[in-house]
Amino acid sequence: MREIKMEAGTLKKARGSAMVEWGRNKVVAGVYGPREVFPKFLSNPYRAIINAKYAMAPFCSLEEHGRAGPNRRSIEISKVIKHVFENNVVVEEFPKTKIDITMEIIQSDGGTRVSAIAAASLALIDAGIPVRDIVTPISVGKIAGQLVVDLDKDEDNYGESDMPMAFSHRTGELLLWQMDGMLTHAELKQALSMGLEATRKVRAIQEAALKTAFENAAEACEEEGDSQ
Repeated sequence: MREIKMEAGTLKKARGSAMVEWGRNKVVAGVYGPREVFPKFLSNPYRAIINAKYAMAPFCSLEEHGRAGPNRRSIEISKVIKHVFENNVVVEEFPKTKIDITMEIIQSDGGTRVSAIAAASLALIDAGIPVRDIVTPISVGKIAGQLVVDLDKDEDNYGESDMPMAFSHRTGELLLWQMDGMLTHAELKQALSMGLEATRKVRAIQEAALKTAFENAAEACEEEGDSQ
């Protein structure tokens, strides 16, 4: 696996935020809400609406990403991430509201949706929004007939298959499973097993980032109380 660094509580103006550096990927996520829905007829009287926005900055890689704003790929990934967190956030606690999750890719090197999901999960927890578990993602692919974990951009582009996935270790749920390319039934089973094992390492990094953020917040509160 590539080197992974995570930090929660990086943005001061968001309710919750996180930054993830995954290999040469750099992703910032911010969470806003729960807040009122406009126009009101779009609200759900029984649960919160999850809005997810995944975007790649035009300068994030050597390739040309055009102007800033949505495109077909970013809309598809935003929708996928929305479904992931609709099944993870306890949306029943916040009827008639919306929760906005924004993920900005500021540097890209393959596996950006995986990095974005990891950052979004941290940002939601940093915001104090109740979730069923930390969402822990990974990608598994096939290169020259060999299954490998955590593909970078070249491995993704020139490999035979790429399969992003995300797990909830507490509930045992598979929250995301996509595939590009072809794998046999036996390879699918092996890839899932490899992904599940790899996400244990990713989850440990997520937990450490949250622990550090909460300890820093507690120290800041104590210092503020002493000064008063």
